[in-house]
Amino acid sequence: MAGVETYKIGDWELQSGQSIPDAQIAYKTFGDSKSPAIIYPTWFSGSIADNEWLIGEERTLNPKKYFIIITALFGNGQSTSPSNSNIRPFPKVTFFDNVRAQHKLVTEHLGIKHARAVLGWSMGAGQTYQWATSYPDFMDICVPFCGAAKTSLHNQVFLEGVKSALLAAKKHSSAGVCADGILPQGDEYRTWTAEEKEVGLKAFGRVYAGWGFSQAFYRAKVYETVLGFKDLEDFMKNFWETWALSKDPENLLAMLYTWQAGDCSKQEPYNGDFRAAMQAIKAKTLVLPGQTDLYFPPEDSEIEVANMKPGIGKMVPFPSIWGHWAGGPGDSKEDVKWLDAKLQEVGL
Repeated sequence: MAGVETYKIGDWELQSGQSIPDAQIAYKTFGDSKSPAIIYPTWFSGSIADNEWLIGEERTLNPKKYFIIITALFGNGQSTSPSNSNIRPFPKVTFFDNVRAQHKLVTEHLGIKHARAVLGWSMGAGQTYQWATSYPDFMDICVPFCGAAKTSLHNQVFLEGVKSALLAAKKHSSAGVCADGILPQGDEYRTWTAEEKEVGLKAFGRVYAGWGFSQAFYRAKVYETVLGFKDLEDFMKNFWETWALSKDPENLLAMLYTWQAGDCSKQEPYNGDFRAAMQAIKAKTLVLPGQTDLYFPPEDSEIEVANMKPGIGKMVPFPSIWGHWAGGPGDSKEDVKWLDAKLQEVGL
C-alpha cells in the first residue's frame, strides 16, 4: 500500500479567473489499479488519513476488490494550500476546480478511464455531485452522504458564523458569503500571530460545536457515554478546541470559500440551472443525509433527488442522533455499520 503521494498539475486555472501556481494534488491509493476504481474525496479540514475509517478488508470498500483513490481538497494542507505554499492571498477555489484536477489525476496519471463509484462525506459529498455533473458518464454509482449539490442559504449562515468567529481574532469582519474578511482601515494582508491563531481557532471550534452534533446528541450526553468526556466543558475543550487548534486558519478559510461557493450547476452547460444539472446525472445515486444533521438536512436531499430523472436517485436518511457526524469520521460505530450496509445495497 502506497503512502500519500502528490501529482504536479502545473499552473491550475480556476473558475474565478485566478490560478494556483505550480499546483499539486495529494492522493493515496488502496488496492490493485486493475480493480474497479472508487474515488473518495476528502472533507472540510480532513486529511487523507481521516477518510480511511471506511476502508478495509472487512468493509464494503475492500482494497482486495476495489482500487480506491482518496483525493485531497486544495486547502487541506496536503494538496496545494496556504500552509504549504507562499501563495498569499490564496485564490478562490471551487468544487469544479478541485474535481477537474482530480479528473486529470485519475485519468492521465493513474490511467483510469471509468470508475465504479464516487462517494464522500460532507464536502466529499459536494465533490461527488460535482463529479456526477461534470463527468456524468465516468462512474456507475454515486453516494453523497451528509452533503449537498448546492450549499443552502441556511448553510451559508452557519458558515458565516464560524468564519466570523475566526476572523474576529484578527479584528476583521466578514465581507459576506464567498467574500474575504474586511481589513481595518490602513491594514494590509499579514500572517497570523500565535495569539490570533489560538484565540481564533478556539472560537471557531466552539461555534462549530453547536452544529456538528444534534440537539438529541447533547441531550443524551453521548459525548460522555460513548466518546468518554467527563462533562460538557471537557468535550468543548478537548474535542472541539483540540480539533480546531490542529488546523491552519488560512487553510480553513480557503476550504470554507469552496464550501460556501458549492453549486454544481455553476458550470457549462447548466449555467446555474440547478434542475438541469440534476437531470444530467446518469449514475445510480444513493443520497444519504443525516436525519438530525443541522446543516445538510434530509429536506434538501429530497429536493436534489426530486430534480433527478426518474430511477436515478434515491434518498435514505441515517437513522441517527449523531447529527452531521453520523456520516463520519467513524466515531459512531452503529452509523459506520449502517453506511457500510447501504454501500453494499447500492451495488458495491
